[in-house]
Amino acid sequence: MNAIRISDEVQEAVAAGKPVLALESTIFTHGLPRPRNLQVATESEAQLRAAGVVPATIGVIGGQLVVGLSTAEIEALSNDDTVVKASIRDLPIAAAKKLNAGTTVAATAFAAHAAGIRVFSTGGLGGVHQGAAETFDESADLGALASLPIVVVSAGVKSILDIGLTLERLETLNVPVVGWKTTDYPGFYITDSGHDIEYSVDSTDEIADIVASRDALKLSATVLVANPIPADKQLPPETLEKVLVEANAAAAEANIIGHDTTPFLLDYIQKATQGESLEVNIEVYRNNVALGAGIARSLSNR
Repeated sequence: MNAIRISDEVQEAVAAGKPVLALESTIFTHGLPRPRNLQVATESEAQLRAAGVVPATIGVIGGQLVVGLSTAEIEALSNDDTVVKASIRDLPIAAAKKLNAGTTVAATAFAAHAAGIRVFSTGGLGGVHQGAAETFDESADLGALASLPIVVVSAGVKSILDIGLTLERLETLNVPVVGWKTTDYPGFYITDSGHDIEYSVDSTDEIADIVASRDALKLSATVLVANPIPADKQLPPETLEKVLVEANAAAAEANIIGHDTTPFLLDYIQKATQGESLEVNIEVYRNNVALGAGIARSLSNR
């Protein structure tokens, strides 16, 4: 069995220089409840096709890393109670055990680059966790972004993380970060996290210019595009601030640590906001898919 299976449609589009956008699978295997998970996954692919872009949803089926999941495979992963979450380090284990898995940002970026896909849209990135000075807890996404020369579109990092320290780590890892028409770094659920970045871009062609310059310099890091949710669709910042305090206190009381922390906190936020955060999460994702499509088209014209 080949380590990676790339769909014929994706292979042909990449070979022909057509616009292709990679999409992760953890958003529908672990990030969204049923049946919204499958609905969002299929709608995102339809959104891309309507924009003239080939979707390449990435996941693991029976241990095999797949770039360009079929609709049937997306449906199967969406409804699989045994599906695991796979980062890069998990891929060989998933292969040997023939597991089904949703791929994280790191694993999706790895597979996209291996398949020759230049752009990947996600929701929010992993990063440095609260209290990392004691726990050393930071996402493998950061190391992947430092070593994979693609473009990743996100709405910042997940709001539950230490955003300031995450930006410091991205700087240390030499990951270029640009804001889409802003220098206010977004906070996933909210338009402005309160942290600033140095550079903004005003067009997808400008992002393509940055990619061309990075490649000419033979640099290996991802170009990270921070795309804020529109202010009128964000979660009210005061609501998020209050709920985050409560969520972190609940996690500490329940002794939730390590990789269990993120799903616990996100689930707490969803329940505390009576599902409002879920709708914001979906809007964030659609917004990033739309921008990723534009970047893919600009890159395909070079």
